[in-house]
Amino acid sequence: MDHPDIELLPGVPSGPVLAALNAAAGQELASGKFKSPVSSSALAVNCFGWFIERAELLPPLPGISAECWPARSVGVEREMRLPWRGGMHPWLDAVIETETHLIGIEAKRFEPFRDHKEAKFRDTYDRDVWGDGLQPFATMRDRLKASPRMFVHLDAAQLVKHALGLATQARKAGKSAVLQYLFAEPASLDGKIISQTSHRLHREEIGAFAAAVSGASVAFSTCSYREWLGGWPESCSQHAEAVLARFGP
Repeated sequence: MDHPDIELLPGVPSGPVLAALNAAAGQELASGKFKSPVSSSALAVNCFGWFIERAELLPPLPGISAECWPARSVGVEREMRLPWRGGMHPWLDAVIETETHLIGIEAKRFEPFRDHKEAKFRDTYDRDVWGDGLQPFATMRDRLKASPRMFVHLDAAQLVKHALGLATQARKAGKSAVLQYLFAEPASLDGKIISQTSHRLHREEIGAFAAAVSGASVAFSTCSYREWLGGWPESCSQHAEAVLARFGP
C-alpha cells in the first residue's frame, strides 16, 4: 500500500521507509498515526531514515564506544524475533548494524508523559531462555512483575522485552548487542505544560533502570534526541536542523 501523502524530510528515501512502515506490526500508516503531530514514529523514521542510503554518515550515539562505528546499515521499524515461535515479538524503531554490533533503538517522544506505566508480561517471558548474560534483565522482569507500577514514566517492561529480542538476533548474527533508549523532552502535551519535575523524574527512572541492568550481555545506553542531534558533524548537520525544526525534540 502506497501513501504518497506522507511527508518525509528531504533526503529520506520514501521507498524503503514506506515498505518498512507497511510491514510493521504497529500499522502506523494504515491507522493514520504516522501523520499525527505527536507521532513518535514520524520523528524516529525521519531522523534515522535519512541514513538508510548513507549509513556510513550516521553519527555515533552517546554512550556507545566510538570503536563500534561506522554503521554498515541503518533500518527503521525492525522486528526482533524472540527465541520461540508464535506469539508477539518486539519491534524496534530503528536498528543499526556495524561490523561488530547490533544496536536497537527504542525511541520515545510524548509516550513517557501520557500515563502511569504498568508492566505486563506474558507467561512466555518466564521461559528458561535468558542465560547468564541476561540475568540483570531477568531480575528486572521479576521486579516489575512484583511491582508493576514501580516506574511512572519509563516503560521498563518494553525495554526488557526488547533486550531479549535483540539478544536473540545479535547471537544469530555473531555480534554484540546494544539497546539504545533515545528520548525527546517536549515542552507540552495536549496543550498542557510538561513540568520540569516530570522530565527530571523520567531521567531518574532511566538512570535507575540503567544501573539495574548494568553488566548484562545486552548493553543499555541512553541519550536525548537534542543531546545527540546537537553534536552531529557538518556532513549531516542540515538534516539535524530539519529534524529539530519539524519535530522540536
